[in-house]
Amino acid sequence: MANVLVIGGDAAGMSAAAALRRRLPDAYEVVVLERDEWTSYSACGIPYWIAGDVDSADDLVARSPQEHRANGIDLRTGTEAVEIDVEAREVEARHLESGSVERIPFEVLIIATGAEPVRPDLPGIDGDGILGVQSLGDGQAVIGALERDPEHVVVVGSGYIGLEMAEAFVVRGIRTTVVERAPTPLSMIEPSLGQKVAAAMRGRGIELRTGAAVEGFVLDDDGRVTGVEIDGEMLPADLVVLGLGVTARSGLAADAGLPTGVKGGIVTDARQRVAGADRIWAAGDCVETRDRTTDLPIHLPLGTHANKQGMVVADDVAATLLEEPNRLTFPGVVQTAITKFCALEISRTGLGEQQARDAAFDPVVVSIETSARAGYMPEAGEMTVLLVADRGSRRLLGVQVIGTENAGLRVDAAATALTAGMTVDDVVMLDLAYAPPFASVWSPVQVAARAAVKALDA
Repeated sequence: MANVLVIGGDAAGMSAAAALRRRLPDAYEVVVLERDEWTSYSACGIPYWIAGDVDSADDLVARSPQEHRANGIDLRTGTEAVEIDVEAREVEARHLESGSVERIPFEVLIIATGAEPVRPDLPGIDGDGILGVQSLGDGQAVIGALERDPEHVVVVGSGYIGLEMAEAFVVRGIRTTVVERAPTPLSMIEPSLGQKVAAAMRGRGIELRTGAAVEGFVLDDDGRVTGVEIDGEMLPADLVVLGLGVTARSGLAADAGLPTGVKGGIVTDARQRVAGADRIWAAGDCVETRDRTTDLPIHLPLGTHANKQGMVVADDVAATLLEEPNRLTFPGVVQTAITKFCALEISRTGLGEQQARDAAFDPVVVSIETSARAGYMPEAGEMTVLLVADRGSRRLLGVQVIGTENAGLRVDAAATALTAGMTVDDVVMLDLAYAPPFASVWSPVQVAARAAVKALDA
């Protein structure tokens, strides 16, 4: 019997397994099932590998399977979990190379199956050359497709992955079209900022089609994509990359009768225990989590959260097996994220205006233009900071930043303020770092907070 059986060998699964191997006595067995050949890798780095900024897939691997095995983890790559039997406390696993099947009993089960790219049910969607980007295997497939020297690439969707993949193709000098259903790219930021992203994309030669819906894909006689149909028009395409986001890869858990919620995310408590299940935990991109501003469940797949949740799982599993007090819980998120398109940095945290209204806040929105350094410094750079606050409580609800180098990470101060439940008045009085090469006397986030104070006091 596996004392601890982990399904999934990336961020959440391996952080949990590694921590448990360090904390549990040697008599306890820790087994990990991973269907791919890689473990503990940065999926967020894949667009930069494809762009040529990263030399190889190996550079994105934090710890190899061999290193995990040397540390005492029974890691079984090329092995896919196909069924969880909760009552029998067994997992059926298939070895992908041989096709053989075995049933593995467990005392503790950790589900860390990650997320999978959205593939809409459209004509031709299964054609060759229509790829998602979620795993290193997916990235390798794109690299392989680029060896065919495509002339026209179409990226469907302009979220974080879509934007980063579009940049990768532009850097490679490939004619690129981005198709986005929303009026502006990056719909998780306000439209006024999205327009700035659109201008930057078009400025780099991307053909951006907004407000456009993909109706299907045109395939040749060999089943390879040759075009994308949008609104009655056919765009030529030798390669299509889907950047439509991801959903929780939770089918295995759902089929076992375990509860799922937002976007299919497995429902857990603050210790990552699966609701209503005995000694079963889940973590990472396959689970839903809690938004700290609204106290509502959301699905937010990011490696930062996955690693932290893996730590929480390990702490609670070890406490359970060793009959010790647990120390950690996962408190939820404030939806902080950052990306870039070429020289343009984009970041956000908390709620946008419509999200705030949907959560029954009365939002006040301000937007300011400022610089990343003191304005008299060379190459001070430009940036826009948009801030959302609640009218009644004056509580900070969200911040979005777009600008040149050194703009994006300004959002971290706002994320900290959100986590602390600060008002905009509190933010104005924060003791933040200042020197002319780094910022003006007032930090950009504080400039926006001062504008919000004036708007609230008007």
